[in-house]
Amino acid sequence: MKLSVPGRVTATAVVATVSLLAGGSIAGAAPAGQPAVAAAPDIPVANVKAHLTQLQSIATANGGNRAHGRAGYKASLDYVKAKLDAAGFTTTIQQFTSSGRTGYNLIADWPGGDTNQVVMSGSHLDSVTAGAGINDNGSGSAAVLETALAVSRAGYQPTKHLRFAWWGAEELGMVGSRYYVNGLSTANRSRISGYLNFDMIGSPNPGYFVYDDDPAIEKTFKAYYAGLGVPTEIETEGDGRSDHAPFKNAGVPVGGLFSGADYVKTAAQAAKWGGTSGLAFDRCYHSSCDTTANINDTALDRNSDAVAYAVWELSR
Repeated sequence: MKLSVPGRVTATAVVATVSLLAGGSIAGAAPAGQPAVAAAPDIPVANVKAHLTQLQSIATANGGNRAHGRAGYKASLDYVKAKLDAAGFTTTIQQFTSSGRTGYNLIADWPGGDTNQVVMSGSHLDSVTAGAGINDNGSGSAAVLETALAVSRAGYQPTKHLRFAWWGAEELGMVGSRYYVNGLSTANRSRISGYLNFDMIGSPNPGYFVYDDDPAIEKTFKAYYAGLGVPTEIETEGDGRSDHAPFKNAGVPVGGLFSGADYVKTAAQAAKWGGTSGLAFDRCYHSSCDTTANINDTALDRNSDAVAYAVWELSR
């Protein structure tokens, strides 16, 4: 569900106020005499959900999943790549082997920006073998894809270079992202000014969790949610369990968002976020019911907009 126009105006005003109190100026505001930098766009949740529908269809046509080494994974990667190629990205496929099966990473670079300062956003595209993996992690994959397409639609030309990634074999232990990071030279690792990770952002009984790894990235996400009037908590359930871990271990600043997996929502969390206490954030985690019916539209909408907000803010 999208925010109403008045709600979005209020959110923007609050974010501006937070920025003024913190540093005396609005983040991204241009000095006198210089043109203002465009604000991040609203990400249409209908577009994000359309990608999820496609991923569901791919899984259904390929044995019910999109797991590493299976036909459904490669078809998912081909779908994302075609969208990015048509939007003007430079795409690269990395191939690796894990558990005797071929895996793939997809990397997409937006032309322009300082390649010595790379803002990178990523998500894992593979599911477990038990199901279609629509929340885990079609949700993050679709939001990152739609943010990349929004960059293209806006003709956005930030100061920093934008790179997006979809990882293979995360469910086997962050295999694809580790392969990518290990393949970078020391110089190329140092050029990544931040890696943003999005793994499960549409949980059906959602929480709003922010990684507390890099302070600047954490502050950016918290400012966005403060603008919405939505409280957040520090993410602990997924520490070291997703694709930010190889980057963090290599010294790259990392951050991200999460809406919860099989941890149980407390009464206090239900009081501030809604939903049902005593039930898991995602009761279909790693199971066959992780389908398009396993998505909370409000969480998906808010988190998708937060992805774009962070990409725009951190790449100015």
